[in-house]
Amino acid sequence: MPSLCRRGGFFRALQVLLSATVLGGAGMGALYGGPVFVPNGSFEAPLAPPPYVAPYVELRIDAWQKTPKVFWWDETAYGPWDQLIGIFANTPPGDPSRLENCDGSQALYLFANPGVGVFQDYDSIGSSTNAPSHAFDARFEVGQSYRLTAGVTISYYQPPTNGATLELSLYYRDAASNQVTVAATSITNAPGVFDAVTNLVDFQVNVPTVAAGDAWAGRHIGIAILATGELSMAGGVWDVDNVRLAATQAPMLTGTAVSNGQVSFTLLSEPG
Repeated sequence: MPSLCRRGGFFRALQVLLSATVLGGAGMGALYGGPVFVPNGSFEAPLAPPPYVAPYVELRIDAWQKTPKVFWWDETAYGPWDQLIGIFANTPPGDPSRLENCDGSQALYLFANPGVGVFQDYDSIGSSTNAPSHAFDARFEVGQSYRLTAGVTISYYQPPTNGATLELSLYYRDAASNQVTVAATSITNAPGVFDAVTNLVDFQVNVPTVAAGDAWAGRHIGIAILATGELSMAGGVWDVDNVRLAATQAPMLTGTAVSNGQVSFTLLSEPG
């Protein structure tokens, strides 16, 4: 593609050699845009019992760590905190409670009690291990924006109270290992939001292009799913499935060089 420069009253054509490199894919998404691998993002592991077969649910969740019991939760009065979140097998075709757009054969349930949730980052500990697996090794890369998507609905048999809220968020850990929210989306159970409760609705969390001066630049990415809101709204169950994370590379020139009257550079960008 020719570019014209005026120099000394003459036009000189410079041939600009453009190497438009679009780097992506599951293996390189964290660096150059595209899908970012989220371990057990569809809650397929471990296997839950078949529908309507005791114990009905699986309390272990591979790759995801459960939030700790809140101080006001009395297990003697209300039962074990650990049972408030787990995974279940989708019901068969024809069952009125079947999640029609479930990704895979299982989904996550969590009670709509404030503080109940799961999270995953580089240092989180899944239910089936005693130490971090470091399987979720994605960082907030400078020059990239991020989009978290998750399918959410309310339980067919035990829907949350109208006004109950669920939060999806992306976070990083500070030097003291505290979770610091970068962006979050609050979901409210309200008329018109989940009219077809057997269909998961996609909700998204968006992080704009990361700048070098952002506190989260270069930090490991964390994903959190958390029941929020007032204690008076407690009760009922949320269903969540198909947690996805994508990175988008802002157009960026690298490797610019001039040699023998030719300018060459590499353009990092998304396809299209």
